[in-house]
Amino acid sequence: MTASPTVRRRRIARELRQLRERAGMTLDIAARQLDMSKSNLSRIENAQIGIKPRDVRAALALYQVTGPDAEALIEIARGAQQRGWWQHYSDVLPEWFEFYVGLEAEAATLRTYEAEAVPGLLQTEAYARAVYRLTAGEEGLDRKVAARLRRQEVLRRDDPVELSVVLNEAALLRPVGGRAVMAEQAAHLHTVAQLPNVTVQVLPFAAGGHPAMNAPYVVLTFPDAADAAVVYLENLTSGLALEEAGQVRGYSLVHEELRRMALDPVASLTRLEEASRYFT
Repeated sequence: MTASPTVRRRRIARELRQLRERAGMTLDIAARQLDMSKSNLSRIENAQIGIKPRDVRAALALYQVTGPDAEALIEIARGAQQRGWWQHYSDVLPEWFEFYVGLEAEAATLRTYEAEAVPGLLQTEAYARAVYRLTAGEEGLDRKVAARLRRQEVLRRDDPVELSVVLNEAALLRPVGGRAVMAEQAAHLHTVAQLPNVTVQVLPFAAGGHPAMNAPYVVLTFPDAADAAVVYLENLTSGLALEEAGQVRGYSLVHEELRRMALDPVASLTRLEEASRYFT
């Protein structure tokens, strides 16, 4: 069973939408039968808002789902009402990013490309602090950094996430926070990249143009096959989750192409060592 309330809410949303469609009901008809607005049911089915277990039970009765299948979905709905650790940082994490962190907390694999900065899961405290100062100012700085460091627990938990990072060489050479901060960050990357569940590959300038030049991304998969993979994209003010199978497949192919173009993991470790010495 999924552990993250975000992933559970997403599972319930997809199941209810599929069950309604299988029952041959429109949103209008189902919403009327469930005594809720069409917009609310639409938001539930798109995982924008949660749904109480009693309302899940009513929806399942409407769609004529009973027995163990119904009880399993109701139990997932109960779990979706729990609070994830990230919700304790809602004063500094925007709602759209809380959604991503909820997915990340449950992910089995993460595949990501970053062009300008070290991914949050691999940042040192000092580097994270410097990035936040540049991108968001001083307000809530300590709590933002604390939340970022808390996210990194997925790398070292009992069943750690499998992380594949392709990192543009520019992120290694751009001096964020000063030389000491960058030297520590490069050394930290070198250390974490040697974890058995982490692969870091540096995409050198010499590789030239590549298919993700305008699109940093994260591709997430989950332990339970019932939870479909998702691509997460982010800009300065919002995040976007792409869930169609074709979209996920397209980004997965791009990631494999970037891995082919990047230095292999051993050569990347050497490049990380060189970057650490450069800033020392």
